[in-house]
Amino acid sequence: MEIVSVILLVTGCIFILISAIGIHRMPDVYMRLSSTTKASTLGVSLIALSLMLHFLSLDLAFRLILLIFLIFLTGPIAAHLIGRAAYKTDVRMWHKSIMDEMKDDNGRN
Repeated sequence: MEIVSVILLVTGCIFILISAIGIHRMPDVYMRLSSTTKASTLGVSLIALSLMLHFLSLDLAFRLILLIFLIFLTGPIAAHLIGRAAYKTDVRMWHKSIMDEMKDDNGRN
């Protein structure tokens, strides 16, 4: 059981590291939001699963399941709202971006 817990913990930490690298390496706010939200949500969830397996406490497991649920619920919604606010305040996309799917909806040039 400890080996599975350690594997989940290390995998979660790797995903959070990928998220941090994504913040540094991505060229614009929209790509940064995408990489950060996806990788960090999965990373935190894997770490929470690791804690559940390590401690084997029903009370802690309930709290961690609730934490995972809330992260999966609020993380993408927050990223969407931040991205939308950035778009509405004219934060420009990366110059090599091919498509602007919101251009037609908002009349932005």
